[in-house]
Amino acid sequence: DADIYGPSLPLLMNIKERPLSPDKKTLPPIEKYGIKCMSMGLIGPESQPTIWRGPMISKALLQFLQNVSWGDLDVLVIDLPPGTGDIQITLAQQIPLSGAIIVTTPQDLSLLDARKGLYMFQQLDVPILGIVENMSHFECPNCGHETHIFSNGGAEKEAKKLKVPLLSQIPLHLDVRKSGDLGVPLPQMEPENALSKVFRKLANKISDQLPNLKKLA
Repeated sequence: DADIYGPSLPLLMNIKERPLSPDKKTLPPIEKYGIKCMSMGLIGPESQPTIWRGPMISKALLQFLQNVSWGDLDVLVIDLPPGTGDIQITLAQQIPLSGAIIVTTPQDLSLLDARKGLYMFQQLDVPILGIVENMSHFECPNCGHETHIFSNGGAEKEAKKLKVPLLSQIPLHLDVRKSGDLGVPLPQMEPENALSKVFRKLANKISDQLPNLKKLA
């Protein structure tokens, strides 16, 4: 979780424990649902804001990369904050990234920021794996009717224009909110849920672009 100012991983993964350094030099990641996790939210007080300037933020990110005993990993997924700031630049300059995934909502305001992020990664020679459209539409839990609250097809048009894959369109749905509040990933909580299948399909599309990754059943 590289969103230093607004870490959400502890809530999303329902992590209560804190990492304890065995040698005062390294930190062990906290493992949940078979995933090794690290976040600023696991270190500082939950309600304490992080009031740091750019150099401090970059230093914290490097400590997560270099001083956490990750061990052997299939893949390291780094959740970035919005924008094109110090965290993104430091990350791209310090480690060889296999690729970036651009997440956006369909409306023009969000697409503008997503476009800037995409161009930034391209300028830093980071491959773009594709675009994910979040909150693509609202799906009524009673009748299944779809309402495009945030416009319709914005990410699809943007992906075509920028010549990158549209990886997935994820609806605004109550089940996603519930699983997030409970701290249990939806595919873990309800494997046969239609949205769980959407998330697994997205994961497989990403793994297809990366070497040595196994597909999810």
